[in-house]
Amino acid sequence: MNSKAFYDNIRANIFAGSISPKQFEGIEAIIKEYNRLCVNDLRKLAYILGTVFHETDKTMQPIEEYTKGGGLPYGKKFKMGGGPGKRVPYTIPDKLYYGRGHVQLTWYENYQAMGKLLGVDLLNKPELMLTMDVSVKVLFEGMLKGQSNFGDFTGKSLEDYFTPNRSDWYNARRIVNGTDAAQKIADIAQKFYKALIIV
Repeated sequence: MNSKAFYDNIRANIFAGSISPKQFEGIEAIIKEYNRLCVNDLRKLAYILGTVFHETDKTMQPIEEYTKGGGLPYGKKFKMGGGPGKRVPYTIPDKLYYGRGHVQLTWYENYQAMGKLLGVDLLNKPELMLTMDVSVKVLFEGMLKGQSNFGDFTGKSLEDYFTPNRSDWYNARRIVNGTDAAQKIADIAQKFYKALIIV
């Protein structure tokens, strides 16, 4: 990756002419984790960056859901349970599991499972999702097959959509959230990819 060319390109074509220190910090943290895990597929890195651009409202930082789950079951003390109409109340811990992170992790069970996978007590300390180190690890574990050998957000992973013979930029959104904003994220991700492959 040609770092200068990459940043010059995304500054002009994605970030409207200016990348803040915080945006730079977020991008660098994602690239560092990509390299640490030896993912070795720039399409996957590009799709992760595009997803984060969308999910964090362009900040590239782990953020809290703006409404903190207002009006939604996970914004109150309910577990997913068996789905709508079958939610299970809880009292301990005295925490709410609304969206936090680079990709908005929600629900009691998801904090519990992801925390167990990564060896981090997210159930008792959900605010750790707002730290760069933890959020980036959750991001990659959720979007790649990772330690669990499947995408931990929805059961889908980047390996399902980016293969030697296939690049499905649109349907890769299913890794996180159905096809919500799928074309928008696909377009941004492909811009990141074009910047990443500049030599």
